[in-house]
Amino acid sequence: MPVGAVMVTVKVRRFNPENPDAARWEQFQVPTLPTDRLLNLLTYIKGYLDGTFTFRRSCAHGVCGSDAMRINGVNRLACKVLMRDMLSKNGKPITITVEPIKGLRVEKDLVVDMEPFFDAYRQVKPFLMTSGHAPEGERIQSRADRARFDDTTKCILCACCTSACPVYWADGSYFGPAAIVNAHRFIFDSRDEGAGERMEILNGMDGVWRCRTTFNCTDACPRGTKVTQAITEVKRALLFSRKTVIR
Repeated sequence: MPVGAVMVTVKVRRFNPENPDAARWEQFQVPTLPTDRLLNLLTYIKGYLDGTFTFRRSCAHGVCGSDAMRINGVNRLACKVLMRDMLSKNGKPITITVEPIKGLRVEKDLVVDMEPFFDAYRQVKPFLMTSGHAPEGERIQSRADRARFDDTTKCILCACCTSACPVYWADGSYFGPAAIVNAHRFIFDSRDEGAGERMEILNGMDGVWRCRTTFNCTDACPRGTKVTQAITEVKRALLFSRKTVIR
């Protein structure tokens, strides 16, 4: 064990689709340093303790969003959870619980089926919609116009916000916070001409009016996006004229 390391208990929710009735919690004793991230501990489990343990990860820098999971009951990215913030201050042993995000079908251990999440994302048309000939250079925009939607450009599609939403847990047909955030990013883009079309989509029974403003989504976002505020702004835009949306 490395000098300065301590042993922690990582309690993981296990699920094997070949034996679904055997779903269980399993505990592992893992050495850790305060400088480690939780992702390091999960990698240690897979590499040294149980090679069948399954989870997603890629960049390990909080950019790809692939390692979203519930850590001690809260949606987080494993690569952004620092062990120095998790370790006991009085030296007592600690247990960290890790389980898959909610609202999406579990495929194996911490891996969930992300297709319903991405399907909702695609339905809000998350791309620039314009008419006429494309300009020879970039589409120029003022700093003020850019600032109007800057916060919602930070989404990394990790699903932390959507899978933290109680409405989404109860009914997966709800578009969910992440889809609305990505619609917001283009609805308020002064260069875009598809605001009305997106708002019509979000005005349906599975759109923004399903939000109950619990702020779970905002608390869960690893990028600090004001998710609930973005949803509220889309609601407000729907209540006023379409012209208000693009100003």
